[in-house]
Amino acid sequence: MKEADLKVNHETSERSYSLITAILFWCGLVVVSSLYITIPLVSVFAEAFKVSTSQAAWIGSAFSFCYAVGFLFIGPLSDRYGRKQIILIGLIVLTIVSPVIALLDNLSWLIALRAIQGIAAATFAPAALSYVVEHFPAEKRITTTGFVSTGFLMSGIVGQVFSSLISENFGWNFVFYILGVVYLITAILVTLFIPMSDAPQIKGSMLDSFKQMGKVFTQKSLILCYIITITLLLSFVGMYTTLGNYLSGTFGLNNQDILYVRCVGILGMLVSPFSGKLVTKFGIHAVIRVGLSLAVLGLAIFGVSTNLVFLIVMSVVFVAGVSITISTLISLVGQLGGMARGAAISLFSFILFMGATLGPIVAMGILSISSYLLTFELLALLLGVGLIASILIKSRDQV
Repeated sequence: MKEADLKVNHETSERSYSLITAILFWCGLVVVSSLYITIPLVSVFAEAFKVSTSQAAWIGSAFSFCYAVGFLFIGPLSDRYGRKQIILIGLIVLTIVSPVIALLDNLSWLIALRAIQGIAAATFAPAALSYVVEHFPAEKRITTTGFVSTGFLMSGIVGQVFSSLISENFGWNFVFYILGVVYLITAILVTLFIPMSDAPQIKGSMLDSFKQMGKVFTQKSLILCYIITITLLLSFVGMYTTLGNYLSGTFGLNNQDILYVRCVGILGMLVSPFSGKLVTKFGIHAVIRVGLSLAVLGLAIFGVSTNLVFLIVMSVVFVAGVSITISTLISLVGQLGGMARGAAISLFSFILFMGATLGPIVAMGILSISSYLLTFELLALLLGVGLIASILIKSRDQV
């Protein structure tokens, strides 16, 4: 009888972890989509508000900058007030702000509210990653982190496809109306199905948390991890920022065809949940290096290919490499952080999405003075710097 009870409890626990993982994946997908929804809409905003594309690009950059900076504060706040509570506050703010943005006809106000939206969206990643570390057994953490990371990365394509389709058929305003409804539903799911974390809450001051962040930079291996980190989303967002113009200008594709090409990239993200198994078999350092090698190779060949099918295949290789690297690198940063794990993960999140902020700026800056080929190759070169850094990282027992 006791064995039967234990089996039932084990199965209930498995279902519970699976449900929490699914909800965290969904949260990552819809929250981080807000970072990417304006990439295809820059020209739409420029026309709607009668401004240049450079001015319209601030609608995206304001979000991503505040999103990245928010991580520095959200990690310590979630340490004090709880992971679930912080995630819920962010979702409630997103639910309110998103439809308000749809009502605006002033560019300055739109940029300001996108900045607020960015701060609200920043509540999810550091709180969720810390929640996984605290709530999940060790053998499930890398797999669950892989699913959450897949949500982050899929949002880069899903957000763009979603905003393009809705904008073309109903107008850009409806992108934000629909997002408001999505965030409301997501907040209800988190309220009902995500248990409170029973991890002890930190009582020290916020200043203590920032001092702990300073100590993180005394570890050479963590600094090398952060060098890799900034190259990942910088190259990812930079590539997708350039992609639309490249496909239309070089291959003559229309908007619908470009959407299909973006969607195919999702195939590369499907390997991310298997990162845990790859790490178990080959080791965390080897998986990171292979992931970066795939990303560099895919992007480098992407820029020189004149065959559309081969180009699409290389885009999948590139996305797969980035996906594997991000989900595995999160685990390595947590491992190297030790007692300062929370600070190390907060800094990881900050640097990762600062890369996303710089991606469009760097890509458009290179493109304005050179060609598509050079833009893709320089982005691949940046990833190559990350690959060199990964070779220099030592395992923790060697640090």
